Amino acid sequence: MDSPEQRRKRKRFPKTTNLSPLRHFLLVRSLIYCSGFFVFFYLLFRRHTSAFHHVVALSRLSSLPTYQIGSVRVFSKFNDLAQFKIDDRVSFPDHILLLVSKSTDTGTETEIDIGIGNRLQCVYTTNKSNSYSDLSDGVMVAKGVFSVDEYSGNRLLVRCPLPPVNFSSVVTLQRRGLMIDKGEDKPSNSWENLAYEAVLDGNIAVVFVKGISHRQDKESDATQFSCHFGLGDLETDSKYMLTSRALTAAQEVVRCVLPRSILMHPHKARGVRATVSFRMPRVHGRAHRVLVPSVAKISTPESGTKTHKHELCVCTMLWNQADTIREWITYHSWLGVSRWFIYDNNSDDGIKSVITNLDLEGYNVTRHVWPWIKTQEAGFSHCAMKARQECNWVSFMDVDEFYYFPYPDLTRPRPTLTPFPGQGSLRDLVSNFTSSSSIGEIRTACRSFGPSGLSSRPKQGVTVGYTCRLQSPERHKSIIRPDALDSTLMNVVHHFHLRKGFTYMDLHQSIAVINHYKYQVWEAFRAKFYRRVATYVADWRDNQNEGSRDRAPGLGTEAIEPADWRLQFCEVWDTGLRDFVLANLVDVSNGVLPWDRSYIDT
Repeated sequence: MDSPEQRRKRKRFPKTTNLSPLRHFLLVRSLIYCSGFFVFFYLLFRRHTSAFHHVVALSRLSSLPTYQIGSVRVFSKFNDLAQFKIDDRVSFPDHILLLVSKSTDTGTETEIDIGIGNRLQCVYTTNKSNSYSDLSDGVMVAKGVFSVDEYSGNRLLVRCPLPPVNFSSVVTLQRRGLMIDKGEDKPSNSWENLAYEAVLDGNIAVVFVKGISHRQDKESDATQFSCHFGLGDLETDSKYMLTSRALTAAQEVVRCVLPRSILMHPHKARGVRATVSFRMPRVHGRAHRVLVPSVAKISTPESGTKTHKHELCVCTMLWNQADTIREWITYHSWLGVSRWFIYDNNSDDGIKSVITNLDLEGYNVTRHVWPWIKTQEAGFSHCAMKARQECNWVSFMDVDEFYYFPYPDLTRPRPTLTPFPGQGSLRDLVSNFTSSSSIGEIRTACRSFGPSGLSSRPKQGVTVGYTCRLQSPERHKSIIRPDALDSTLMNVVHHFHLRKGFTYMDLHQSIAVINHYKYQVWEAFRAKFYRRVATYVADWRDNQNEGSRDRAPGLGTEAIEPADWRLQFCEVWDTGLRDFVLANLVDVSNGVLPWDRSYIDT
């Protein structure tokens, strides 16, 4: 029997219960799982919120709205933003261009892109913190995008406002707080020194490069240039790139042989990045090459051979011509143009919808997004290659230029092969030379028209409204045969270089002229001060080449309307094209021209 002292000890210190090995294992495992669960969420929360503890909203940075940015939510694998990544950034004088790639090709592209574009914001950080994972001392602001466009190579073009002062040019994107993969933290490329386009032309790679030549209408020494190809960043992954020699180099166009591995598998060339290097002059006995930064990815021509070519096509490069393009396309389609290539150079006036409607109406119009400023000559070279498979003849002209066939003087003999003015007359003219073994270009003189006493845009269009011009022609425009062009694709906007064996023909002004509505009412004309699209023409706001024929006589570098502007550039009253249009294109049932907007809206 236990003593009283022993019984008291058992009450204070009960006997320990021994756990079975299985129950002990389950208890330890549960504790480990719980601890791991809380550690995981702590780290996840800290990673995605610590970078934004010090975010503040800035005001008065821009006329565009600025938003305070909240914490970034975690991507889900089902979120449509997860398939987008910023590949490159390019700095322009008035915006930052982001080239965004789509890693997958699922869904309807148009629906996805429109949905993203409507809610995208450009995100900026202060120069103190270029990394989005370390913003303890940084500031972030967001602004609405200027525009979003689909681009070649399964990419999007997103135009962002310039960064505020003291903010980094490494711009990224968000939508409703979700950040798009920002790619590499590298500075923006300059638009003035860049390989910006690349396309296959048979077994040749054609690379369009800015910053390698400042010589207009001159061919460079091709031996000084090489082309380079790769899948990654060619500047940082140079050991993995392929190199080939240049065949020709002229202005901004370099043509190179394809590397053997690409030549053997041309279908795999699409999306390969391309650039150009050039040899610098020797310094202290050493020569070195400079590799041009690149955003260019090779695009390939559409597969399949065209069974029927259009007799006459038109190519143009434009900016903000939504108000006048319908008149231009409708009129020239009546003259026989059956295919249109519109290179849109950053328009923001709704021209995309106008072109879409024209195409739906059967005018066969294609809008090609061309974001590269001051590259008109290169754009025309690009279009000449693009049109070669589809067109016998291509006219290169602006939206304010209209072909006109004067009524003949029946008392005088007409030149051979001259069409009588009427429907299809421009197509009939060029078709006379399609089988020629020597004519590769047809040049037509331009007559420059002035405001003709008007102070506001003519309601019936430029062909009817402007009727007073200068006496003497100014320059010319050309219709070319793509297969007759020199291999360099060199041009000076108004005409191309032709390959050996071909020459050009000047049309007599009694056969055809171009009415160039160059000096319109001030409301329309002042847009020319924004930027000139040609590479080698100074912008009018620059104090350069003020005596150039490209400029309006008597105007300085500021868009200030002269007191007598509506009366200038008027030496000869010429109602020929106006009378022709009213006699041939007016709807006899209602007296309305086909491009009249009030008629179209009803």
